Parts: sequence; structure tokens; C-alpha cells
Amino acid sequence: MKALDKLVTWARIKSPWVIHFNTGACNGCDIEIVDSLTPRFDLERFGIQLKGTPRHADVLLCSGPVTRQTKDRLLRIYEQMADPKFVIAVGTCACSAGVFQGCYNVLGGTDTVLPVSAYIPGCAARPEAIIDGVVKLLSTLKAD
Repeated sequence: MKALDKLVTWARIKSPWVIHFNTGACNGCDIEIVDSLTPRFDLERFGIQLKGTPRHADVLLCSGPVTRQTKDRLLRIYEQMADPKFVIAVGTCACSAGVFQGCYNVLGGTDTVLPVSAYIPGCAARPEAIIDGVVKLLSTLKAD
């Protein structure tokens, strides 16, 4: 069984599939996430693919502060993902709620609801920073 675990870990490192979920952001980070997938920045050179269903995804990219309205949806998406799963908070709003901190409908950053594996700060987070954060997350998986 140990060899099978090593094979699964190798496959997840070489080809992580991500799903993106906007929890209530201004769409600045969403544009940068999509920009990182374009040929100019080419996030796919690391084997990373954007998927449309959580059942096929390994990594959840969250942008925006978690609101009361999106909390249940975010938890449902996270629970549908296969183990091991990782969460990356993209942008200042996803890291700490940013400028939306203290609003009546905002619960906080992504880490108030889910365990976050990596934080990528910035308003809006640049594609270079997103690529760097994803690669650093993958390098920590290699060390394990």
C-alpha cells in the first residue's frame, strides 16, 4: 500500500487540478487567477488545470471574504473534494477580509471557515504571486 500512496502523491504533485470559488470579492483577484491560466503566464506548465467540479479538484482557490451567504456553499464544495485537499486563499480579502472587515455580512477570511494551506496576499494578487504560491505549496508536498 505504501507504493500506491507514493504514486498518488506523485500524481497530485505533477498534475494538481484546481477549482476556483469567489466568496464575495470585487472580481479583481478572479481576473488575476484567470490571467495566470492564460498563455502569457501559463500556469499549466506545472501541470495545473482548472476544473469545473469539486469532485475532480485537489486544490480550492478562494478569492474574497467569506460572507454569510456563501459560507454553506463553500463548505459544500470543500466537502465534495477528495482527500487530501488543499485550500489557497488568494488576495487580501481571502486572507483577512481586507477592506470588507467589519461589514455586517462578512464573517472574515477563508480561514474562519476552512483550513488554509497557503496564503497569497495582494489587492489584487498578481499572477506571478499566484504561480509562486501554488509552486511553494507543491514543493511542501514533495518534502513530506
